[in-house]
Amino acid sequence: METKVVWDGKMQFTGTTPSNFNIVMDAVPEHGGENKGPAPMELIPVALGGCTGMDVISILNKMKEKVEHFEMRITTEKATEHPKVYTKVHIEYIFKGENLNEENIKKAIELSQNKYCSVSAILRGTAEVTYSYKIL
Repeated sequence: METKVVWDGKMQFTGTTPSNFNIVMDAVPEHGGENKGPAPMELIPVALGGCTGMDVISILNKMKEKVEHFEMRITTEKATEHPKVYTKVHIEYIFKGENLNEENIKKAIELSQNKYCSVSAILRGTAEVTYSYKIL
C-alpha cells in the first residue's frame, strides 16, 4: 500500500489514501496555516473511532443486535513535551436500540479493543487506552 502526501503551500497538505480518497490537513493561523482542514494529530482519534466502531458494529450485527444509534466520544491527553504523543485516550461507546443485550455490547467492545482494532494497538504503545459504555 502507498499513501501520497503533497504540500499545497503554507502548512496545508493533501493526503491521498491507497483507496484514492483525499484528506486535506492544515495548521491553525498561529502555526502558519489557514485552518483549511484538521491537524494531523486530530485525525488519530477519528481513525480510532472508525476502526473500533466498525469492529463493534460488525460483531453486534453477527450477534443479531438491533442497534439504532451508535456513537463514540473520544477524549485525549497529550504529552507537554515534543513529540507531544497521546498519553491518555478514553473512548465512551454510546448505544441506543431496542432490547440491546449488555453482555453482547461488552463482548463486542472487548473483542475490538483486545483483538481487532489496529489503531488501538498502535496507540497503546504510548497511551493508556481506556473505555466505557452506556446504553440509552
